Amino acid sequence: MSLRLLLTAAAPLALIAAHPALAAAPAAAPSVPPAATTSADADDGIILVTARHRAETSQAVPISLSVLDAAHIDRTGAFNIDRVQQLTPTLQFYSQNPRNTSLNIRGLGATLGLTNDGIEPGVGVYVDDVYYARPASATFDFLDVERVEVLRGPQGTLYGKNTTAGAINITTRPPSFDFTARGEASVGNEGFYQFKGAVSGPLSDKVAVRLAISSTNRDGNVLNAHTGKEINGQNNIGGRGQILWKPSDSVRITLAADYNRQNPDCCGFVYVRVGETQRAQNRQFNALAQTAGYTPPSTNPFARIADLDTPLRALNEVGGVSLKAVVDTGIGTVTSVTAWRFWHWDPSNDRDYTGLPVTTVSQNPSQQHQVSQELRLTHEGKTLDFTVGLFGFDQVVRTEGSQVQGSAASKWLLAPSASPTNCYNTNCLDGLSSTNSIGLRNDSVALYGQLTWKPTDSFSIQPGVRVNYDYKNGYYSSVVTNAAGAPVQFATAPAVNTSAQLSQLSQLAPENFNAIYSAWNVSYDVTASYAFNRDIHGYASYAHTFKSGGINLNGVPAAANGAPLLQFASIKPENEDHFEVGIKTQWWGRRLTINADAFRTEIHNYQALVNNGQQSALRGYVDSAPFVRVQGAEWDITLRPSPRFNAYFNGAYNDAKYIRFPAAPCPPELSGGTAVAAGQTAAPAGVPGLSPVSCDISGQRLPGISKLALSFGGEANLPVTLLNHAGEIYAGVDGNYRSSFSSNPSPSAYTWVNGYTLTNVRAGFRTEHGFDIYGWVRNAFNVGYYQQLLVGPGSTGLIVGQLGDPRTYGVTARFVL
Repeated sequence: MSLRLLLTAAAPLALIAAHPALAAAPAAAPSVPPAATTSADADDGIILVTARHRAETSQAVPISLSVLDAAHIDRTGAFNIDRVQQLTPTLQFYSQNPRNTSLNIRGLGATLGLTNDGIEPGVGVYVDDVYYARPASATFDFLDVERVEVLRGPQGTLYGKNTTAGAINITTRPPSFDFTARGEASVGNEGFYQFKGAVSGPLSDKVAVRLAISSTNRDGNVLNAHTGKEINGQNNIGGRGQILWKPSDSVRITLAADYNRQNPDCCGFVYVRVGETQRAQNRQFNALAQTAGYTPPSTNPFARIADLDTPLRALNEVGGVSLKAVVDTGIGTVTSVTAWRFWHWDPSNDRDYTGLPVTTVSQNPSQQHQVSQELRLTHEGKTLDFTVGLFGFDQVVRTEGSQVQGSAASKWLLAPSASPTNCYNTNCLDGLSSTNSIGLRNDSVALYGQLTWKPTDSFSIQPGVRVNYDYKNGYYSSVVTNAAGAPVQFATAPAVNTSAQLSQLSQLAPENFNAIYSAWNVSYDVTASYAFNRDIHGYASYAHTFKSGGINLNGVPAAANGAPLLQFASIKPENEDHFEVGIKTQWWGRRLTINADAFRTEIHNYQALVNNGQQSALRGYVDSAPFVRVQGAEWDITLRPSPRFNAYFNGAYNDAKYIRFPAAPCPPELSGGTAVAAGQTAAPAGVPGLSPVSCDISGQRLPGISKLALSFGGEANLPVTLLNHAGEIYAGVDGNYRSSFSSNPSPSAYTWVNGYTLTNVRAGFRTEHGFDIYGWVRNAFNVGYYQQLLVGPGSTGLIVGQLGDPRTYGVTARFVL
C-alpha cells in the first residue's frame, strides 16, 4: 500500500479510536485545554503555550521561544509573518514573490533567493498542528489567530516534520460552546482597507462551530512607468471554518477547512545602481542601454518608479482540510492529525527588470498537493513526562515553467559581431523559448519522541530522538525552440553560430534528467533544566540533527557538450550540531521579565544557492558549502510596573559565517569575464575581462543576516469614561532595528543592504467590554529601505531592489462580543 493510501486511511482509524465507547477514563486534566490556552495576566506576564504539546507557562519551558498572543498581534498590526519579524528579531522573512519566499530563524532554514522545489525548508510552519510545506504559505494573512509561538533551534524530536532551524507554531481560536463574535475594520492611505470577522457558538450541547473571514487590500506603492499603473499592492482574501464535536469530556474531534487567495499586481523591482563586472565595457549595462536607446525612468530608487514591460501577476492560492482527534486516556493524551492541503501558483514576472523586451515571459506556474498524518501520545506524570509520535508525509509538486526572449535579447545577451550572419546581427534570439517541466514526489516517515525525567522538583533532564526516512523522486525537462517552434540543440547549432553563443547562456540550454534521493537519518538531543526558584529557570541543550537532502529542480550545470552534470542533481543532507544555554527570570513581583540565551550551530554540507557566473546563468542551483557556523545571543525583556504601562526590548546578536567555502560562486564584480588561464587559481587583481571559476568566501557573512537586530516598544494608558462607557485611552510605540546585511549568496560590494530603523505609533480608546478604536502610523519617519537587493541577469552590472513600505497611516475599529 502506498504512503498516500496509508495516510488517507488513517483518518477513519483516528475517529474509531476517538469514539467515546472506546476511550479510556478521562485524565485528571487535559494536556491542552479545549478552550483558549493563551492567558496574559497584567500582574505576572505569564503566557500559556503548547510548544511541547501540553499547556505550560512560557517561562517554564526549557526552549528559546518568543510568544505573541492575540492582544499583542492585534494592537501592533502584526497580521502576517512579515509583520511578526518586526517584533521578533531572530526571525527573517524575505519574499521576492510568494513562491520565492525564504523564512529563516537565526539566519538558517532556507536559501536566500529563488525557491527550489526539490529542497525542503528548515523552518517548519504549523497551524493547529498541521504542517504547511510550501514557503508561499507564510505570505498569507493570519486568520482568527489566538497565539503565535516562534521556537528557535532544532525541533525535530517534538514535531512531525524535521525542523533544524526552528518552528512557527500558530494556534487559531477554537470553536466555543458560548456564543462569541468579533469583528475588525481598518482603513488607511494608499487605498488600504482590511476586514476581519469571526463568529462561534453551539449547534447542540456536543457540537460547536466557528467561522472566520479576512480581507486585505491596498493600492500599489511603486509606479510602473511602462504601464502607468501602481504595482506591489495587496489583494488577499481568506476564510476558515471549524466544527468541534465533543461527545464526552475526554474526546474532542475538530474538522477544519480553510482557503486563502492572493491576486495583487506584484512583484516588481526598481533600478538601484550599476556596478562594474568583468564583462567587456561594451557589454556593461550602461553601454547596452545606450545601444538599445534605453534610459531608466529614474535612477533614484526611492522615487519608487519601476520600468517593467512584462505584465505582472502573482496569483497565489492555498487551502486544505484537516481532522484532529484528541482523546484523554488514563495514560495520556492521544492526538491524531490528518490533513490534506494544496497550493496553486500562477505568476508572471519581468526577470530582466527593465522596460526592454529582453525576456518577455518568465513564469513558473506550480501546483502542490500534500497529505500528512501524525499520531501522538503525550503523558504527564509526577516524575516522568513523555511525547512519542509517528508522522507520515506525502507531497507531489508539478511546475510547468516558460521563458521567452524578446526582440532586444540578442544584442543584450550576446557579444557583438561584425558578421552579418551572426546571431547578434540576425536577432536569432527573438522568440527563443525555453519550456520547463518539473516534477517531484516527496515521501517521508518518522518516529520521534522526547522524555522528561524529573528526579527532583527543581531539576529535569529531557532526551529526545528521531528516526527519519526520506524519499524524493524528481525530474527536470527543458525544451528550447526558436521563433518558428523548431527545437534548438545545445551542441548542434545552425550555421549562424547560435550554439556557440548559447553556450554562454546555460539557462537557455535544453536539459533533461531524473534524480532520486533517499536516506535514513537519526537525530537526537538532550536538554537539562533547573529551577533555581519559582521565577528563575535555566537550561542547557545539545542537538545533533539534519536537514534532508534533496534534488536540484531548477536545472544543473552542463558539460561542454550540453550534457547535464548529474553530480549536481542530488544534494547532500545538512549535518548540524547545536549548542545552547539559556535563562528565564522574573523580578520585582513578576513585573520585570528578563530572558536570555546563547547559541552556537555548526553545519556541515550547508545547502547554499549558487550559480555559474561564467555562463551568466539566470537561475541558481543548490550546492553544499563544506562548513558554516552561526553563533550569537538573544534576549527578551518585558516591563510591567503597573496596569497603566508596559514596555519591551528584545534583541539578537548573530555572527553567521561561511567557515569553509573555498569553491563558492563569485560575486557579480568578478563575474562575466573569460575564465582564468589554466593553472591560475584567481583572476589577477584589477584586470578586467578575466573571472575566476570560483571564489573562496571562507570567513565571510551568510546572506540575509544582520549582526544586530532589535525590537522595542511600549504602551501607556489612562482610565476614562467616554460617552458613558468606561474604558481607557492609550498610546503606544513599536520599533525595530536591523544592522546591514548581505543580500547576495556571495557577499558583494554592490548588494549590501544598509541598516535601518522603523517606528510605528498608535493611539486610541478601548472599553472594558471589547470595543477598541485607534489611529496608527507605520514607518512614521518614512524611512526608505530595501528588503532585498538582487543582481540582474547576464553580468551586466545591473542591481535592482525590492523596496520596503513607505509611511502609511489609518484607523482601526474592533469589537468583541
